[in-house]
Amino acid sequence: MKRKIVVFGPGPRFKGGIANFTAALCNALIENLDTEIHLVSWTQQYPAIIPRDFVDPKSNDRILNNKVHLHYITNYNNPISWKKTADLIIKLNPEKVIVQWAIAIQGLPLGYIFKRVRQNCKAEIIFDVHNVIQKENSLFDRSFTRSALGQAHHYIMHGPSTISEFQTFYPEKTFQISTDGNRNWTEQSILKLYHPIYDIFKVDSNFDVTSEKQKRGLKKHVFLFFGFIRKYKGLHYAIDAFAALAKERDDVSLLIVGESFWKTDEKTSLSKSLKKSVFKLLKKLFIKSRDQETDYNPLEKIKALNLEQSVVLVNEFVPNEDVHLYFQMCDSVVNFYEYATPSGVESIAYQFLKPVLATPVGHFKETIIDGENGYLSPSFDVDDLKNTLTMSIEKPISTARIQLFKNKLSWKNYADCILKNPTGNNA
Repeated sequence: MKRKIVVFGPGPRFKGGIANFTAALCNALIENLDTEIHLVSWTQQYPAIIPRDFVDPKSNDRILNNKVHLHYITNYNNPISWKKTADLIIKLNPEKVIVQWAIAIQGLPLGYIFKRVRQNCKAEIIFDVHNVIQKENSLFDRSFTRSALGQAHHYIMHGPSTISEFQTFYPEKTFQISTDGNRNWTEQSILKLYHPIYDIFKVDSNFDVTSEKQKRGLKKHVFLFFGFIRKYKGLHYAIDAFAALAKERDDVSLLIVGESFWKTDEKTSLSKSLKKSVFKLLKKLFIKSRDQETDYNPLEKIKALNLEQSVVLVNEFVPNEDVHLYFQMCDSVVNFYEYATPSGVESIAYQFLKPVLATPVGHFKETIIDGENGYLSPSFDVDDLKNTLTMSIEKPISTARIQLFKNKLSWKNYADCILKNPTGNNA
């Protein structure tokens, strides 16, 4: 009889790294021949008042293994769907439920759903914690987070900084740390794993990199910024550092590829204008002023710094089947983040054997080793950041070194740790 596993998270119709991670996890789990995998997904992940489109309108390659059973059922704005979600999981009666956790606002429905599941099902509930509390946080985040994370038997975390933040968040608790997936029912454990490589994206051996670079006006050395444009990802630092480098060299390009996070719904209507106005008011009331990013627009720097001839901008959401284009054209990936939890962009970079250039913050301090898989700037100083870019040109990192690092981050090992059963009994 097959082992039945439920993964809860955004299905492949949604944008973003968590949707990709959820699909990749399901694909890895289904590779175990004795498993039956159910992906239980949101239909709407956030309050309807948020003026942003989270659905992926472009990707044809939906990346999810067709053997995975897919259920779109959970609507943040419909509490009836929360009960239906819990009842579906209870009916499936799985051995394990792995919940993708990345944003506190989802704690409201997730707290309800998994409290009900825990009361009516003997499944092991594991929260895969990508962030404890997300970058842009509100006054309610602590209570929402505790409501949801309190329902877990065990947790997965992808680095020491996340574990430290989590232990600070729960000072009254003691957690066992497991690096091999071993755990028991009587003690809450943190499975200290890693962010696996995004092998859902593949190198296209027929792609003519040289021709495409020429067509796009890219120069010899290409730095890539990839992903949603958000303040914490530090594109403003990357542009400033690149501008300093471009004054010294004429053979460099900055390739910026990604959607401006809060600029995705530009259609005008009375209802949308009202939604944006109400949302902006709520953000001012409930989100710390230093965390506000709705008006963040680092792309203005391109013209202000006269970089039009050196920066190539693709300011839109990239479908899954086109991701490889940009990583194959670049020489290194720039992650000059203000703070960092495990990064999906970093994971994609290693999949394509590209080094990561990063700031000395959070997760990057733990994963990036100078000369092995990237370079770490000593500070946020523009000269230090520029020198980090320069180092990647003058002392390029071999793909063989990155391959060695990549080999340690397989999905198989990640899935095998999850599939281990706790010892003892679930009383």
